[in-house]
Parts: sequence; C-alpha cells; structure tokens
Amino acid sequence: MAKEIERKFLVKHESWRAEAGPGAAMRQGYLAAMDDRTVRIRLIDGESARLTIKIGTGMLTRDEFEYEVPLGDGEELIASAIGTVIAKTRYRVQGETHVWEVDVFEEPYAGLIVAEVEMRTENDDPVLPDWIGQEVTDDRRYSNFALATRDDKQRPDISPDGR
Repeated sequence: MAKEIERKFLVKHESWRAEAGPGAAMRQGYLAAMDDRTVRIRLIDGESARLTIKIGTGMLTRDEFEYEVPLGDGEELIASAIGTVIAKTRYRVQGETHVWEVDVFEEPYAGLIVAEVEMRTENDDPVLPDWIGQEVTDDRRYSNFALATRDDKQRPDISPDGR
C-alpha cells in the first residue's frame, strides 16, 4: 500500500522562483468523496491524466493510489467533477534536504501559493527555506478538496471569518 506523507505551508515571498524548474499546468477535479477518502482526476499540461485515490483521516499521512489514465478519459472525467475544477501551476524546487512542490493557484484562488514537501517518514525534518511561511498541514481549508468544494470560493488566507 502506498503512503503519502507530506507537510503543507503557505509561501511568504517569491524568492523560490529563482530555484524553480519549469511549471506544469494542472487542472484537477474531485469525482467522489467521503469523510475519509477522495477520488480525483488531474490533467497535466493538457498531455496526461492521473486518477488518484486517497484514503485516511489524517492530513500528514494517508494511503495514496495513483494511476495513469488515457487523456480522453481524464477529460471526460473532469467534466463530471463535483464543485470547482482547481487550476494551478506546480513548480518543483530543490531545497537543502527535500524537493518542494509549489502550487500557484489561478481563479478563483489567484494569489494563493502553497508549498508541499513529501517525506519518507513522519519523523523527517526537512530544512525549511526562507520563503516558507505558516504551516497549514492540519488546516483542512487548504486541502485541494476543500478549495474545490468551498461555497464562497474565497481564498482561505483572506477569509474575514477565518473559515
């Protein structure tokens, strides 16, 4: 069984861009969800599609199964997504000890930039680059699923009521 162990952070400033590789344009939508699982489809650069199943209630560690699917199937599936299809560009940035994935969101969440770091174990202690801000690993508002299914489509980092 594949495990995903990752921490998530807000990004303080744009200095990460100097170290970033080329970005990959992503569109992702959720096909099904329950309290402890999601099924999503992700289109990457309009060239490939991946179906992902995540199971688990924790935000740090979950079971993850990911499969390449034909692009046509992916396009058909994303048309059936619940909520909003998330659009973002993902950049990979080599840090001192780990590779970071920086997601720059498009409308309706333009201006939101989130960095994730995948780890081998929950005890890994990645060196945090100076552009890393507040940790939001356990804040469900920053999960892509929560963004896709928010009713008000307001960025969680600027919501006046903190929801």
